[in-house]
Amino acid sequence: MKPPFTIEQFLQVFKNYNLAIFPMQIIFYLLAATVIYFSIKKSSASDKMINVTLSFFWIWMGIVYHIIYFSVINKVAILFGTVFIIQGLLFLYFGVFKSVLSYKFESNRYGITGAIIIAFALLFYPVLGYIIGHVYPTSPTFGLPCPTTIFTFGLLLWSAKKLPLTILIIPFLWSIVGFFAAFSLGIFEDSGLPIAGLTSIVMVLVHNKELKSSALLNLVNRSKNR
Repeated sequence: MKPPFTIEQFLQVFKNYNLAIFPMQIIFYLLAATVIYFSIKKSSASDKMINVTLSFFWIWMGIVYHIIYFSVINKVAILFGTVFIIQGLLFLYFGVFKSVLSYKFESNRYGITGAIIIAFALLFYPVLGYIIGHVYPTSPTFGLPCPTTIFTFGLLLWSAKKLPLTILIIPFLWSIVGFFAAFSLGIFEDSGLPIAGLTSIVMVLVHNKELKSSALLNLVNRSKNR
């Protein structure tokens, strides 16, 4: 389906956004580095800090990018923005109030795959975009929906607890919708979006099953030892 705007209009939105919010792009990278650090060096407050940061990212994208900037050329962006805000609130609900979202990097298939996806979002995504010809400020920087959604997928693979599938619905839907829209406009670096989404969905389902089995086994062993 052809978007209701041209590639020139789309890139102009990036330019307007990037120039207006600078130096927030640097702050976003610092926040991402902080999230990674606290996923490796755990503390009592690390999970809440990570979830508050993810919530901030998604609410920011919903309000600032979608509703304020993208809606100028596409009114559907108001709907996108509302959905992104809901995702941000979900991170607050599950991660801060319910405390069921916990993150810890481990050197296993989930940790390594998550690290690769995070590295793509933060490093390879902008490099690939530059090679293609998307040069700042007319480029999708970190803090915008597609690279930030990829980053979110990578971090969710570092989940230390059974992950509520509700938290994956909106990022996964965006990985499909955002990819087809952006790819049709030549934003080929967004090819990583559906790959990260599909990989994360499959691996989270497997990981959840393993965590459930492990919890049941521990329960049985404790019952035997009584």
